[in-house]
Order: sequence, then C-alpha cells, then structure tokens
Amino acid sequence: MTFDPADDIAAALAKLRGRRPRPPFGPDEHHHPHGHGGPWGRGAPPWGDPAHGRFGGPARLRLLDALVAASDALSVSEIAEAVGVDQPRASRLVQQSTQMGLVAREPDPDDARRTRVRLTPEGERLISSFRGRRRDAVRSALESFTEAERADFARLLTKFAEAWPRD
Repeated sequence: MTFDPADDIAAALAKLRGRRPRPPFGPDEHHHPHGHGGPWGRGAPPWGDPAHGRFGGPARLRLLDALVAASDALSVSEIAEAVGVDQPRASRLVQQSTQMGLVAREPDPDDARRTRVRLTPEGERLISSFRGRRRDAVRSALESFTEAERADFARLLTKFAEAWPRD
C-alpha cells in the first residue's frame, strides 16, 4: 500500500481540533467565527440530520473519531479525555449520539456498574463519509506540494499535534 500523507495530516488536524483552547466567551453566549450560522449560512452543516436537530458540531465529530480510533468500546470518561471535554459534556454527547443512532451503550464486561460506548453501523457510515470529505479537502490543499513536502508536512504536523498541550 502506498503511503498517503493526507491521512496523517487529516488525523493530526482532528487531534488538534480536540485540544484547542476554550473560547473566551461564556457558555450561554453564542458566537461563531463565520457569522450567521457558520459556513453553511443559516442552515445546519451538511452532515446534520434535520430529523434529529443539530448534529452537535466538532465535539460530536471528535467523539466519533475517538471511537473509530479505539480498538474497543470506550467508557464515558475515556471519551471525555479523547474528545477534550469534561465528563458531564461527554455524557450528554453520548446520550445525544445514542438518540441519533450513532453510538450504542453496552455493559462493561469488567465492571457491571459501567457502560462502554461503541459506534453503530450508522455512526460508522457517517464518520466514514466525513473522514472521506476531510481527506479530500486535505489532498486538494496539498496539490501544490511536492511529494517530499507532503511527507515532511505530515511528519511535522503530526509531531506538533502530539506535543500540543491539553487543557
């Protein structure tokens, strides 16, 4: 299989997205850097499902990414750590994602008091589609790079993402 730096770059960007500093505005204030509803105008982003309301934005994508990257189902506390949110926010994300049919809860085989969270086939389809679009965007941005520049950029961005401090 041929090495594709776009995959490493997309993964590093996703990792950084989970580690950005908290916004300087309060939780009740609504702010979006793109103005009126973000880059999709006043409507929902293209991966939103109108039948289930707002998709949930970057935090839900990080949750799905974390579940894809995990070798097994994750606990809510493991999801909180991977997504970069506190435990109550992770619990809400899991609950909403369960209601949307993107994830399922299952008993923890090692501790009956806990549950583990795994992707459903619908969640796998959604994240696969999103990852494909993200990878295509990265490839498009890399068109003017030489092969050596792509490999160097992937290596350096991955190193940078791994060193980025967590909140």
